[in-house]
Amino acid sequence: MNNTIIIGIDLAKNVFQLHGMRADGSVAFRRKVSRARLLPFLAEHPACLVAMEACASAHYWGREIGKLGHEVRLIAPQYVKPFVKRQKNDVADAEAIAEAASRPTMRFVAVKSAEKQSQAMVFKTRDLLMAQRTQTINALRGHLAEYGVIAPQGPQNIGQLAEALDDPETSLPPAVVDLGRELLNHLATLDDRIGALSERVKEIARTDETARRLMAIPGIGPICAAAMAAVAPPPSTFTKGRDFAAWLGLTPKQNSTGGKTRLGKTSKMGQRDLRRLLILGAMAVVQRAARRGATAGSSWLARMLARKPKMLVAVALANKIARVAWALMASGGVYQAPAAA
Repeated sequence: MNNTIIIGIDLAKNVFQLHGMRADGSVAFRRKVSRARLLPFLAEHPACLVAMEACASAHYWGREIGKLGHEVRLIAPQYVKPFVKRQKNDVADAEAIAEAASRPTMRFVAVKSAEKQSQAMVFKTRDLLMAQRTQTINALRGHLAEYGVIAPQGPQNIGQLAEALDDPETSLPPAVVDLGRELLNHLATLDDRIGALSERVKEIARTDETARRLMAIPGIGPICAAAMAAVAPPPSTFTKGRDFAAWLGLTPKQNSTGGKTRLGKTSKMGQRDLRRLLILGAMAVVQRAARRGATAGSSWLARMLARKPKMLVAVALANKIARVAWALMASGGVYQAPAAA
């Protein structure tokens, strides 16, 4: 095994499949290793390239294996799949990972530090609670609609449903009133937790130097800035801002052949949460510009609003915001608003 240059590891909960590959591409070894024996086995092995899929627990193992002196590379699962030969099993997956890692043009995922992962966990936990709040609101609206109680959509109108529960004229059964109040109490608890996590995210944005500079960009608030600083890969991963926007899924999907370029809808690849936050921030900028009634021709945004739907303009603006954010993260500096034409 001393001449092994790449070890592909198919990660699992308890049993890991390892595939050792020599410089000429031949098989050096195939071995199953338990979770407790993985690090001792790699500690005894000479330093080499260790490749894994960027899946659950990959960043933890990447940090631990990197401490042993190995070079760790994580590969997105969709880039490993083309190298799997016929049957899908642990042995074939480990071999495919090693094969993919040997490609000179392969794209890799940077190993995140424990601090960055903890910041991302705060952001994702907040998103989870917000999804639960939306689910609870929809459940309350749906149950009361069965008894003719209707309120406008939006969390701000939940008070009308609460008033209907206390109104004797609605003639709601006692069980419906009790269960409706249970859902309202659950909503209040979720609001408190979401508020506390929002403050933690804002504190991260205030203390992180990169996030502070990103917040100067119109359309990027504290939550988006903190999420981008914690979740986005290092800016050195991309050669230019267009590549970063493409990774976020803010560019058209191509189906080109024979020299003919065919562009479709946005690809929606990459990190979904960052893309959603950028589009929401861009939509806020678009709505503010539409309310002000900027004259056509005074800016790129005004010209776009004069001839395109708002949602399309928001996605295009999110693309521009992502490219500006990459430039700030890659080269430093602060955002400067473009001069008026």
